[in-house]
Amino acid sequence: MRCEKRKEMLQQLQKVIQLSMPAVMAQVSAVAMQYIDAAMVGSLGADATAAIGLVSSTTWLFGGLCIAAATGFSVQAAQLIGGNRDGEAKQVLRQAVCATFLFGMMLLAVGLSISQGLPVWLGGEASVCAEASRYFRIYACALPAAQLRQTAGSMLQCSGDMKVPGRLNMMMCALDVVFNSLLIFPSRQVVLFDHKVWIAGAGLGVAGAALGTALSEVITAACMLYAVLFRSVHLRLERGNQGLRGFRPDAKRLHTALRLAVPMGMEHVILCGAQIAGTRIVAPLGTVAVAANSLAVTAESLCYMPGSGISAAATTLVGQNIGAGKPQLAKRYAGLSVALGAMVMACTGGLMFLCAPFMFAMLTPDPAIRALGARVLRIEAFAEPLFAVSIVAQGALRGAGDTLVPSLMNLASMWGVRITASVLLAPRFGLVGVWTAMCTELCVRGVLFLIRLLRGKWLDRQIVV
Repeated sequence: MRCEKRKEMLQQLQKVIQLSMPAVMAQVSAVAMQYIDAAMVGSLGADATAAIGLVSSTTWLFGGLCIAAATGFSVQAAQLIGGNRDGEAKQVLRQAVCATFLFGMMLLAVGLSISQGLPVWLGGEASVCAEASRYFRIYACALPAAQLRQTAGSMLQCSGDMKVPGRLNMMMCALDVVFNSLLIFPSRQVVLFDHKVWIAGAGLGVAGAALGTALSEVITAACMLYAVLFRSVHLRLERGNQGLRGFRPDAKRLHTALRLAVPMGMEHVILCGAQIAGTRIVAPLGTVAVAANSLAVTAESLCYMPGSGISAAATTLVGQNIGAGKPQLAKRYAGLSVALGAMVMACTGGLMFLCAPFMFAMLTPDPAIRALGARVLRIEAFAEPLFAVSIVAQGALRGAGDTLVPSLMNLASMWGVRITASVLLAPRFGLVGVWTAMCTELCVRGVLFLIRLLRGKWLDRQIVV
């Protein structure tokens, strides 16, 4: 009996890993794209890096809202597919495409309206505000495409298909590198295998980085939509299957989507308020601190992206098993996913601690930014295992439709611990104090999510009927 249970657990762990790996690779490739972006822009100087870093908390907010909108529909699809109700899942897909595209257009309008004044509101220095505003304006124009990419990718993942969105996200990273190399720098000659090669370039600088990302988003969104609408095993739309009627608003599905998405959206709004408050705390510390903070966030993302990939697998496995009426199996998958995430991020945290100077050497030529960035990055390394617990546990809870309480936990942790501690520590310890506060808060957050997961009250939250 014990051998059978051990064999069953190994099979379940193998399934978690199989679903996680494509998502992890996609997340890692996305971070690689950020590294390359940061290195390309960093070569232009500290002001260019600070310009992007200044608005990064706001771009995170808009990206988080896109994720929240997509999740409102993808969790429904996961539970319906788990219950062998593919026809209803296809109806959810139709609703998702229409509703989230309109939401993306709303985000575009809001982004354009605030782009001019945003860097000033964030306390940026005059030397970086113009470039920061231009960067954010171009970013905002790509938000409808980013929203559709996120929606289509989330629907594919929750249907159990991790490979296609993973490959397409990696393609987006490759496109971003190509577009950036053409748009950021002017035309130039490079030496390749002892031969001089002329490379065309637009010389747009920071604006070129934003435009390269925007073009990558548009192309990837088109490919992702094609994959989910016409190629997905569970979700592809058959010809003549309800025609245009299936795209008409469905009050039941939209209401369920709002129940899931609104708490997540409000969480991102208030968390972004905390991120912006953090930016305001860092901004007076000077351009070097702002640039080091921005690059350290980029560098650290390489560590937690595997956790994000495992979190996506946890959402799928928990959602499908809840939909299939197997709550205890859902709980087991949640536990295995959290354990796997913690182990992986403990390893990546250790590597980040050892390689911090080398990572910053790739990101910027400025010695002051390198030294400060490596120092704060090593502080963060100690929080990675518990950070993994919070990331993966939240993905598992999301699969069960439990979004309100986790959102409240995130808010309490961020505002009650991180911002309060940052305000107290920054005047005396500078950026080191801010990152010490961040490390402490991530540990607290991990403990809170572990308690929530182990109590098991979320198992009764099936959200589709």
